[in-house]
Amino acid sequence: MKLSEKKKLTRAERKQIEAAIARANRTDKKEKSAQDSIPYQRMWPDGICRVTDTRYTKTIQYQDINYQLSQNEDKTAIFEAWCDFLNYFDSSVQFQLSFVNLSASQETFARSISIPPCGDEFDGIRAEYAGMLQNQLARGNNGLIKTKYLTFGIEADNLRAAKPRLERIETDLLNNFKRLGVVTAPLNGFERLHVMHDILRMDEQEPFRFSWDWLAPSGLSTKDFIAPSSFEFKTGRMFRMGKKLGAISFVQILAPELNDRMLADFLDMESSVLVNLHVQSVDQVNAIKTVKRKITDLDKSKIEEQKKAVRAGYDMDIIPSDLATYGAEAKKLLQDLQSRNERMFLLTFLILNTADTPRQLDNNIFQTSSIAQKYNCALTRLDFQQEEGLMSSLPLGLNQIEIQRGLTTSSVAIFVPFTTQELFQNGSEALYYGINALSNNLIMVDRKLLKNPNGLILGTPGSGKSFSAKREITNAFLICPKDDIIICDPEGEYTPLVERLHGQVIKLSPTGKGYDGSPCYINPMDLNLDYSDDDNPLSLKSDFILSLCELIVGGKDGLAPVEKTIIDRCVRIVYRDYLNDPKPENMPLLEDLYNALRAQDEKEAQYIATALEIYVTGSLNVFNHHTNVDVNSRIVCYDIKELGKQLKKIGMLVVQDQVWNRVTINRAAHKTTRYYLDEFHLLLKEEQTASYSVEIWKRYRKWGGIPTGITQNVKVRPDRALCKAV
Repeated sequence: MKLSEKKKLTRAERKQIEAAIARANRTDKKEKSAQDSIPYQRMWPDGICRVTDTRYTKTIQYQDINYQLSQNEDKTAIFEAWCDFLNYFDSSVQFQLSFVNLSASQETFARSISIPPCGDEFDGIRAEYAGMLQNQLARGNNGLIKTKYLTFGIEADNLRAAKPRLERIETDLLNNFKRLGVVTAPLNGFERLHVMHDILRMDEQEPFRFSWDWLAPSGLSTKDFIAPSSFEFKTGRMFRMGKKLGAISFVQILAPELNDRMLADFLDMESSVLVNLHVQSVDQVNAIKTVKRKITDLDKSKIEEQKKAVRAGYDMDIIPSDLATYGAEAKKLLQDLQSRNERMFLLTFLILNTADTPRQLDNNIFQTSSIAQKYNCALTRLDFQQEEGLMSSLPLGLNQIEIQRGLTTSSVAIFVPFTTQELFQNGSEALYYGINALSNNLIMVDRKLLKNPNGLILGTPGSGKSFSAKREITNAFLICPKDDIIICDPEGEYTPLVERLHGQVIKLSPTGKGYDGSPCYINPMDLNLDYSDDDNPLSLKSDFILSLCELIVGGKDGLAPVEKTIIDRCVRIVYRDYLNDPKPENMPLLEDLYNALRAQDEKEAQYIATALEIYVTGSLNVFNHHTNVDVNSRIVCYDIKELGKQLKKIGMLVVQDQVWNRVTINRAAHKTTRYYLDEFHLLLKEEQTASYSVEIWKRYRKWGGIPTGITQNVKVRPDRALCKAV
């Protein structure tokens, strides 16, 4: 049979189709094939599936949020929101919560954390860093890919009637998830088939190859691309699916009180497991009628027992304890349904364990059973219902196991489907940030892909803030060869790393001497003509010089309005020659600002000039020279340890201005600039300095910068909106 020539098939795709045709033709038509076991009739490309003649379903994939590590009040808020989520479903909508933990090949994860050699002198460091990541991967549980799905279905006569209802329900569910802060993605037909392929053919770990264009010319159905080579349900207590063994069990909920850790413990197992909760809402009126009828029956039994007591001659208040207990529980249930916003649900709780050998399967089932017993529940094997149980474990929204437990909204909601949010971004520039404290999985993030790449490294003294920064700097240097890295180092602790990476260390000291004893100066008045988005670059530069003068002049309330006006006026005067003829020798110095202030008539100008004097002609004149360092290395460290207490804040501010100059240059070259600023809180103490720092912090993102502040003092002026903005 000739395939369509619209799209040229690859060798792997041709092989996939040939295997599917072979499977379709292998079975005698009188016998039941593997495809016949899969209980759906048709899958459409938009994700709607016809499961039976009158049942249509759709599936939504949703991500995790932080629940287990949250504070109690946050847990309560999430639990109540999840109760509201469940109450959305009425009796016409059956839904299924699927938790799919499948083994992935180690090659898949190894590829995502590999650091390919670049043929330079740093390949040895790359190999060592990649080895560290491999060790961390082995410690964690990243051998499993964990996904969560919600499948919902309705009864309808045909697709035309079902489609608008399913789309409306889907929109409502997406909005409800959004209120919970959960990221969601509705699955289309290809994606739903992909999920079932991974479940039914978990022994192969082959990529799913399928196109809707292949169906008509090949005469195959969608089931041929997802069905395993065979199913075997002979023993009644387990089954074989391809080369994998599996067993389906259901959880008997016997506990009088349930715990929100139960579902999380099932999902924390280090083996492939599928947990499915089929939930059917009961019509509220019918539920209340049923409970009232049950209370009436209990009251009738109670009266009969009292009559027996009178006839037997003992106290009529002595009745069987079970009767009293059931009566109290039934009345409490009625009260919940009538006045506490509770609904009645029927729940089927299924667990699918898989393994390669019978012994391993028994061990996995024993572990699952132990978890159930820990919470006073029982795990019961579905004898001679393994096929129905397996098909009920597919995210199709079809429950073939009629073992249901009646529960109220809050009882169903205790199976909170959230544990901890994972952060594992695939990508060539994803950096390693540590291990998730709850799941032990790697945290890999490409900050360039985030809405806002700005970051803070926070921690108590000695907790490893500087180490985290050095690790990230090394990682970025090794895998982001086009990025520039700049460090402001107030304690002189980054020099060995920068020198090992053949970077440039600029040492600033009151004497103006660098590491080799030669003069090393930075001019805080340096101005790049692309310093700002505006036509006039002086607007932002003036803001910087105001911040600099605020640090120098000091005072409890910072600069007065008159002082700000005078400084701004003088700034425009001293830059006039440079803007008219932008040559390096025309770049002004701090001394030019000092002289311009001296030339003003106001007494405030003389006050500011006097404050500046020590930094111009006095002993702290290190910043009154033209810049004589060539900052051209990929990784640059400004070591300001020796500046001393008087000059350290000024040094940090000047370095921040130098970084901004570098960012503006790199923006034109389409390069990213990563900036690491230790002791960041020192720049947030004075009002004007904090204002300038926050302004620069906000601008970094648009200009291709990724700043990272490092501090232990989170509560620096928490009353200030500026500090909160960072």
